[in-house]
Amino acid sequence: MRQYTNPGFDVELLSNNNILFVLPRNGVHEIDRNGKVIWSYLDKKVSHDADRLPNGNTLVVYGNEDSPSDAQVKEINPKGEIVWAWYAKDHFHKSPYKDVYDQGWTHTNAVTRLPNGNTLISLRNFNFVVEVDPQGSVVRTIGEGIFRYQHDPEVLPNGRILLANHRRPHRAIEIDPETGKIVWQSAGFEREVSPVRDANRLPNGNTLITGTTKIVEITAEGDIVWQLRLKGITLEGKEGARLGFYKAERSGIK
Repeated sequence: MRQYTNPGFDVELLSNNNILFVLPRNGVHEIDRNGKVIWSYLDKKVSHDADRLPNGNTLVVYGNEDSPSDAQVKEINPKGEIVWAWYAKDHFHKSPYKDVYDQGWTHTNAVTRLPNGNTLISLRNFNFVVEVDPQGSVVRTIGEGIFRYQHDPEVLPNGRILLANHRRPHRAIEIDPETGKIVWQSAGFEREVSPVRDANRLPNGNTLITGTTKIVEITAEGDIVWQLRLKGITLEGKEGARLGFYKAERSGIK
């Protein structure tokens, strides 16, 4: 068993039963169940999220303390070579975006490669997600005027997007990207367990929502059917914001 204390990282169970995870300001690592490092991409400009693609490449995000000169998303092949990169400055270099800053310029915190070959990117500080094509051109922005510091957008089988709204009201939101309208949302989390950082739709139709000190599974009607609480920590101050749960996933492992 290995223990890592660098906060705020993404963990993904791979099809080969290995585990892919991010250590912010360190890199992306793949380990087997014995803790042996199988693959690593070392880069201090990595944070939040990494996804293994069907072609064997890995998408990584850099948003924590990023600047306009940085690539917010990179696709890395197994040799550690950058084969694709996306720069927000190429598209959002003018007001009202150019002077934004909170823990970085964009604070990009999630990336997903879509079935159509486009890429969905969460630009937290801009309060929307953006879909870009393989050439990096912006196809559309989603959630403007609705999202507040969104986290971990997930594309559902019906084409809608589920994500965690990180600012008040702290809740999970499901939006229709075609109409830009909210089609479902959870009740807001109470202050002592907020902010909400992750939301996943489960096979049974329920939604798993991760708050800082509580993870809940709720039905479509909002009833809590399972929960896990973290006790004994305080969320006050700068260090408090670094504690608690970041993401959770129902793995199906028995």
